[in-house]
Amino acid sequence: MNRSIVFDSPFLLGFEHTRALIERAAKAAAESYPPYNVEARGDGGLRITLAVAGFAPDQLQVSVEDRQLTVTGKRDAGGRTEEAYLHRGIAARGFIRSFVLADGMEVEGALLEHGLLHIDLVRPEPERQVRQIPIKTAG
Repeated sequence: MNRSIVFDSPFLLGFEHTRALIERAAKAAAESYPPYNVEARGDGGLRITLAVAGFAPDQLQVSVEDRQLTVTGKRDAGGRTEEAYLHRGIAARGFIRSFVLADGMEVEGALLEHGLLHIDLVRPEPERQVRQIPIKTAG
């Protein structure tokens, strides 16, 4: 990925982490499976819904590490014989789908319902603080 000229400005100091987050988000946006929705909830939170038809709860994992939400689906072919499909439109592959979370975003819970995995996120309201910086004089 090319470096963004915006973050090379001398007025934006200490934003290397932000650049890394944007690069991670761009990489995650390139993924296309499984399809998903992101909805705004009435309480100010968000809901991510992934279409995971055919996955059992023990084949799915939701984790958060370093502000990155990762949903993993693993299919095990153990004991299953290959069927003779005339048409196979339902994907039978595993996946890893990632979302970059803003500071303060927390995963409230996950629910698998009718082939859809709902992941609810909340964003607690941060306290606003104004801090006065004392000015010292030389000498």
